[in-house]
Amino acid sequence: MALELINKTNDIKKLNIKEKKILAQEIRDYLVEVTSKNGGHLASNLGVVELTIALESVFDVKKDKIIWDVGHQCYIHKILNGRKDALKQIRKLNGISGFPKTSESETDCFNTGHSSTSISAAMGMAKARDLKGKDNNVIAVIGDGALTGGMALEALNHVGCTQTKMIIVLNDNEMSISKNISGMNKLLTRLRTKKTYRKTNKKGRKIISSIPLLGKPITKIVKKGKDAVKQVFVPGMYFEEIGIKYLGPVDGHNIESLEQLLEKAKAFDEPVLIHVLTKKGKGYKPAEDNPSKFHGVGPFDIESGETTGKKKKDYSKAFGEKLVSMAKHNKKIVAITAAMRDGTGLGLFAETYPERFYDVGIAEQHAITFAAGLAKEGMIPFVNIYSSFYQRAYDQVIHDVCAQNLPVVMCVDRAGIVGADGETHQGIFDMSFFRAVPNLIIMCPKNFKELEMMMDQAIDLKRPVVIRFPRGGESSITFESNKRLQLGKSEILKEGNDITIIGIGKTVSKAYEVSKELEKDNINSEVINARYLKPFDRNQVKESIEKTKKVVVIEDSTILGGLCSTIKELIAEEELNVKGLYYGYKDKFIPHGTPEELEKKYKLNNEKIIEDIKGL
Repeated sequence: MALELINKTNDIKKLNIKEKKILAQEIRDYLVEVTSKNGGHLASNLGVVELTIALESVFDVKKDKIIWDVGHQCYIHKILNGRKDALKQIRKLNGISGFPKTSESETDCFNTGHSSTSISAAMGMAKARDLKGKDNNVIAVIGDGALTGGMALEALNHVGCTQTKMIIVLNDNEMSISKNISGMNKLLTRLRTKKTYRKTNKKGRKIISSIPLLGKPITKIVKKGKDAVKQVFVPGMYFEEIGIKYLGPVDGHNIESLEQLLEKAKAFDEPVLIHVLTKKGKGYKPAEDNPSKFHGVGPFDIESGETTGKKKKDYSKAFGEKLVSMAKHNKKIVAITAAMRDGTGLGLFAETYPERFYDVGIAEQHAITFAAGLAKEGMIPFVNIYSSFYQRAYDQVIHDVCAQNLPVVMCVDRAGIVGADGETHQGIFDMSFFRAVPNLIIMCPKNFKELEMMMDQAIDLKRPVVIRFPRGGESSITFESNKRLQLGKSEILKEGNDITIIGIGKTVSKAYEVSKELEKDNINSEVINARYLKPFDRNQVKESIEKTKKVVVIEDSTILGGLCSTIKELIAEEELNVKGLYYGYKDKFIPHGTPEELEKKYKLNNEKIIEDIKGL
């Protein structure tokens, strides 16, 4: 087995081309086996097996720098660099990350997790190399989906105008998370036909040259017009015109062709872009047939490709179904997402109302300002983006939506701890950064029914609104009622005199569970569903904590700036004599692990909270 020969960095260089082809298949089998148990990013990794083998055969990853954009396709890189066995614990608590991590290995030269960052980082490294007088290679590997991101285009422009020596590998599989729909995708579709042009051009020159007497003069005349012809027939000139040499396209599953082109690129003292054509999910039929499903997948049955365990309805699906129902009666409603149609539950909306659905690609900034333009002209845009990706559009939320007080409904999916994807994907900062923005209303539903009520209310308010909800389903608790919403009013779920427990969104269920356990020790707690972080119900909360003299606050976000900070500010401003316990994440980047494991690790589990309350 070729895979047995790969145990440390640069072992790949000892293999011949035949062994590398065998290795590619063995790696695919191993990826499917591991991911079927752990879950993970399977389709994207299957698509870059040969590309990774070629890159690490041509370059010295101890010296040269390879930056993987997004980074979820780094599993093969980890296998080739001493983490083959560790892959069995990938994305598990205390196991290796599903993304590049500089703390794991010197061959992981830059931490990634969000898209469109690799070219900027690579250029910085290349400039640092030049300033220090070194000669190592710097390579950015970026997908065609990530290339739609504004940051990537900004970086391309800078690279071209400075003529920095570096290599950009464009991994073109026509996919991001969902299928790419963009102007850049149309350009790349034309680029994929370049081979036809080259073959025709070569054949044409041969025929013309063979014409007696006239052949060679005609060939010279044609050669003078070569650049003009290339402008018409070869869209690769787009990259050439901004100062980046274009090579390709090349078959991304042919190791020999890849190595030849990479060696050629090394020889240039200018920026080079290599256009590599790959198939997402390559080698595992269920992933080839449904690459979106296998982009990020839970444990599954290898034979059938079906996920194991019964899938429950989640918040994304509840949101999508409600929005379709609303759009049936209100033709002003439109839906916007950033390359996450199915992940955000908008697949049904896209199929039902395609003319009112917009997937803008990996372009969160554009998504928000696009929504602002729609709202300015009387439409009702619902923008659904994951919490950790809203960070990329913060200026647009402030400047283009809230400063104009426009009625854009910003749905924050995957809020709070999301688990195995780790630091770059945990949605724990949105409560804090949104709360600082004027004119913005922040709502957090405790269950599906309250989500639906908040979506209805958001339209009536005619103001900028954030609706924040977690990954996964609602809790098993059946609340006695879902009282009518009143802006800025919290909900008392259970009355009590000994202690006030306040939750928001997902943590309302936790607050309720804790209160029920405390009853066994004759501790009678009052449970409040905050509902709104902004405007916050100061009066009802103040009245409750003045009565009980003790408050416990639980939130699934960073304590700084969130619900805990809001209540601490209330206590300080009102000069209340109150004892408090505050549960959230304290100024840390949270690693990967299941939500339950992470809650226990950071002392947000029910048992710890109950123990602390008894001590209080």
